[in-house]
Amino acid sequence: MTSSAAEAQALRIATRRSPLALWQAEFVAARLRAAQPSLHVSLVPMTTQGDRELSRSLATSGGKGLFVKELEVAMLEGRADIAVHSMKDVPAQLPDGLRITTVLPAEDPRDAFVSHSVARLSDLPQHARVGTASLRRQSQLLAMRPDLQIETLRGNVNTRLQRLDDGDFDAIMLACAGLRRLEFGARIREALDPAQFVPACAQGIIGIEARADDTATLAALAPLHDPDTATRLAAERSFSARLGGACTVPVAGHAQLTQGRIALDGVVASPNGRQLVRDRHEGDAADAALVGLTLAERLLDQGARAILADMGIEA
Repeated sequence: MTSSAAEAQALRIATRRSPLALWQAEFVAARLRAAQPSLHVSLVPMTTQGDRELSRSLATSGGKGLFVKELEVAMLEGRADIAVHSMKDVPAQLPDGLRITTVLPAEDPRDAFVSHSVARLSDLPQHARVGTASLRRQSQLLAMRPDLQIETLRGNVNTRLQRLDDGDFDAIMLACAGLRRLEFGARIREALDPAQFVPACAQGIIGIEARADDTATLAALAPLHDPDTATRLAAERSFSARLGGACTVPVAGHAQLTQGRIALDGVVASPNGRQLVRDRHEGDAADAALVGLTLAERLLDQGARAILADMGIEA
C-alpha cells in the first residue's frame, strides 16, 4: 500500500478475470473488510497471458508464470497493492521486491474426477478420453491406465465443465478446491486419495503477494495469515523448487501436518507415465523447507534426475 493509499485506508487487489480468480479475490476482500472495517478494498481485474493462450498446454506455452506476471507488474508499478493467487500457479522465484506475505487456511487439496458416464476413475472404459492441462495429472493417469487418451483441456473451470457437457471428453480432471469454491462440488464424482494420486504442490492454497517494503499493507494482511498452512506450503514449495518448480515438470507433492511433525509425499514422473518415482519424508514442522528439499534430493537419487534429464531439465 502506498503512503497515499494508507492515508485513505484503501487497498487494491490485482486479480485475473476468471470466475475462480475473482471468487478468491472477493473472498480475500471480504476477510480484509471484516478484519479492518475502515479499509476500502477494491479489485483490479486483469487478463494474463495464461488466460489468453488457451490453445496449448501450460508445459508448452510457458508454465506457471503466465498467470501472475501481469499482476506482479501492476504491483511494482503502483497500480495495485496486492495480488491474490492460487499458490500452485506461483513460480518458485518471485521478482525482486515482492513476496508471498500471507497464506489463507487451505481448502481440500485433492484432485477431482468429473464424468457423466462413470462414477470412478477406475471404471473408465478402455481408451477413454480424459481432458486435462496438467502434465502432473497426465503422468499419474497414464501410470495407472496407459490405455487412456489424454487430451489437452485449457480454460477456466466453467469452460472445462462445458466441454465435458458437450461430449468432448469421457472425463476431465480438476481441483476439488476450485469446484467447491465455485459451488460445483456436486460435479465431483470421485475425490482422489492423495496417497494414490498425489496433488499439485500448493493445490487448494490461496496466497497473497505484496511489495516487501509496504509496511501498511503487510499490517493489514497479518490477521488473515494461517501459520499451519504456511508450514505445509513451505515444504511443498521447497520440494517443487528443487525439482524445477514449473508446469513443464510432472512433479506432485502433498504435505500433512500433525502435532508438530510434517510428512511430505512426493512424485516425479515422465509425461507418458512409464517412469515414476515416489517417496515420503518426515521431520519437524519447524524444518518444513528442509523436509521438502530432502525429499527432492532423495527422489533425484532414486531416478528423478534421469527423468528430468530426458525432458532436457538439469537438476
